[in-house]
Amino acid sequence: MKRIFYLLFSVFLFFQLFPVPRENPPVTAEITLPNEVKIILKRSCYDCHSNETVWPFYSYIFPVSYLVTKHVTEGREELNFSEFGNLAERKQKKKIYEIWEQVDEGEMPPKDYQLLHPNSQLSDADKEILQNWANQFSEESE
Repeated sequence: MKRIFYLLFSVFLFFQLFPVPRENPPVTAEITLPNEVKIILKRSCYDCHSNETVWPFYSYIFPVSYLVTKHVTEGREELNFSEFGNLAERKQKKKIYEIWEQVDEGEMPPKDYQLLHPNSQLSDADKEILQNWANQFSEESE
């Protein structure tokens, strides 16, 4: 049993020598937001959906580092507030609708993220602000 423990611990230490890339590319075309919306999105969304990720200490420890990096990479691919202005206006409108849809369905922010970042949880007031913002944006586009 001791051998298995030492073997697993050695593997764990070995993988610490190969860090995953954690980078924040430059912000090229940040989304323009009302201040109250920006505060909510920065608190609850920007770590995975922008180039302004705050990499917590556990994102440097194998195997969590791989999971966190994967979440951020996938989040940025799906929606990146730091490059939002590069999207066509039609695509922006669709993404804003999808933001509200994900929040309304309770899919964002993800539950596992909320466990480690309790301040990311959205209150009813936060949700109302996001809904009003999304509705306003869609009304302006008509």
